[in-house]
Amino acid sequence: MARNLESGMDSLFARRREGEADESVPLAERLRPDTLDGICGQQHLVGKGKVLRNLIERDTVPSMVFWGPPGVGKTTLAHVIAKTTDAQFVTFSAVTSGIKEIKEVMARAEDARALGRRTIVFVDEIHRFNKAQQDAFLPYVERGSIILIGATTENPSFEVNGALLSRCKVFVLRPLSEEDLVALLRRAVEDPRGYGGRRVEVGGEALRAIAAFADGDARSALSTLEMAVLNGEEGPDGAVTVGEEDVAQCTSRKSLLYDKAGEEHYNIISALHKSMRNSDPDAAVYWLARMLEGGEDPLYVARRVTRFAAEDVGLADPRALEIAVAAFHACHFIGMPECTVHLAEAVIYLSVAPKSNAAYIAYERAKRDAMERTAEPVPLALRNAPTKLMKEVGYGKGYRLAHYEEKKIADLQCLPDGLEGREYYTPTEEGVEARVKARLAQIKAWKAELKRRRGNGGAGNAGDGEG
Repeated sequence: MARNLESGMDSLFARRREGEADESVPLAERLRPDTLDGICGQQHLVGKGKVLRNLIERDTVPSMVFWGPPGVGKTTLAHVIAKTTDAQFVTFSAVTSGIKEIKEVMARAEDARALGRRTIVFVDEIHRFNKAQQDAFLPYVERGSIILIGATTENPSFEVNGALLSRCKVFVLRPLSEEDLVALLRRAVEDPRGYGGRRVEVGGEALRAIAAFADGDARSALSTLEMAVLNGEEGPDGAVTVGEEDVAQCTSRKSLLYDKAGEEHYNIISALHKSMRNSDPDAAVYWLARMLEGGEDPLYVARRVTRFAAEDVGLADPRALEIAVAAFHACHFIGMPECTVHLAEAVIYLSVAPKSNAAYIAYERAKRDAMERTAEPVPLALRNAPTKLMKEVGYGKGYRLAHYEEKKIADLQCLPDGLEGREYYTPTEEGVEARVKARLAQIKAWKAELKRRRGNGGAGNAGDGEG
């Protein structure tokens, strides 16, 4: 029920006089706990007897990095440490702090260390600091002038300098479970810092819907609850009722956890690739949808699918590559959202196709020899001889055109001398490749027969040819 501005302001001031929470502050911030017992989830780190809890309670925290998705408690843990430590606690923002500010704080930390006082420096979103900014912390961490605590949503292996990371303990925070989020939302309704000073009624199904929508993110869950309360119906007595329809309006569009430039991008494309490889079309289509609905460029997905067709299906089903390339062209022609069905068709086809990575393995074996062994010359018989001089020095000598030979195979060495007899391609028994394997076995048998004849002094080939 809508309320006019004047009555709304009167109600707000009345609640403040009665000691209720200041609702101009976001609900997630009002409910941020000051103690470890108030933290939602992360019991593998802050449960009784767990290592991080012990370090915080003893005030002996080392330099460390909190790594996890948004809204799982990284900043909250730093907040608890700030409330419990005897050390100076300094917060840096990767967005607003430069090297000058870092060095100023480091100088003050050195002075405090000389007086026997520790300094804890918290860097939120440390992955946003560039290499020079991260390097500015390194000597002070090494000397023990500061204890560095970083928080990041990105894989620190890629985003934090190796030298700095090696001096930090990494704690991995997990997405909150639906049960954790429902408990947090109930606390928000009952806690005086939340809506405990008001009469807000939210049913269990509505809370579960919000928890499911938040997808492990406490901040998202509390923000959605806040929107639902604002959208709820206020009765004559001031009580607000939040129904499932109110919640549905606030959860009509899910914001997927997907960073096209970050680790989740690589996690999900890996999940898509491995689901197709494991012949699981349902999982593959799910990860495809996660990428496309999260905003990924369909052409990127199509390129990866095309690579998969050759790398993991290969000659077990040669049509796989045709279908993947066709899906790429369809994406290019019509774009999103229409091309989702073309990618889904390709992903499903590749998932259920027989699998062979023999072509991939063949190339990797050949690459290893090409990169690691001496670069031997091309056999003279395989070289073209467009000039008289080339013919005189032996280019093309002994070449036999396979079209004119028995079985269409010439007695001809095509690998360099040092690699003669080397085998790179080993076909499987999967799909069409079983026929390829049988054909290759015939070819090898014929070549062996030609070699035997040559060894016995017989004619190696049926006739001359040119090429």
